[in-house]
Amino acid sequence: MDTTLFLRGLILGFAIAAPVGPIGLLCIQRTLNNGRVTGLVSGLGAATADAIYGALAAFGLSLLTAFLVQQQFWLGLAGGLFLCYLGVRTVLAPPAQSAAAAEGHGLLGAYSSTLLLTLTNPMTILSFVAIFAGAGLAASSGDSLAALLLVTGVFAGSAAWWLLLSGGVSLLRGFVNARTLRWINYVAGGVIVGFGMLAILRGVGLV
Repeated sequence: MDTTLFLRGLILGFAIAAPVGPIGLLCIQRTLNNGRVTGLVSGLGAATADAIYGALAAFGLSLLTAFLVQQQFWLGLAGGLFLCYLGVRTVLAPPAQSAAAAEGHGLLGAYSSTLLLTLTNPMTILSFVAIFAGAGLAASSGDSLAALLLVTGVFAGSAAWWLLLSGGVSLLRGFVNARTLRWINYVAGGVIVGFGMLAILRGVGLV
């Protein structure tokens, strides 16, 4: 068994999570409005989805992977609509005067929303399948322990990025006033809606 699989998965998970897209914007906005814990839990929802799709690729679940690829249209449409919904909610959200206390219901919503959003992004599963195949990592699908190490690394790498992002952004919380938070909500929400509209247009083949 290749003992470097965990490290390779770690690097892969970090690299896939790091580009700032709609999930990153949500994490930043939620960290500034509700505190580091909410931002981190939001990121962990995405990390869980990365691990799920990484498992599909690493364990060689070709039938399920093929099915998900065939459902790109509906996944993209659902994800785009959900992005638009989250974007509008972000625009309308009142700026928090201070970081909110971490409550179970709020944390569950933060986690589940980014989990669902990442799972409905067809590019996530396509990215993992392509990267695993191109890097020769798909060979681990015949070894359950090797595949488990790889998937665990993917989750750890993705989670590490969200920990760094939420922690770094939380350091800025004391320098941001209510007026600035309002504009952050406007800009982040508008960009997220834009991502959602782009996903919908791609789904229907207009772009």
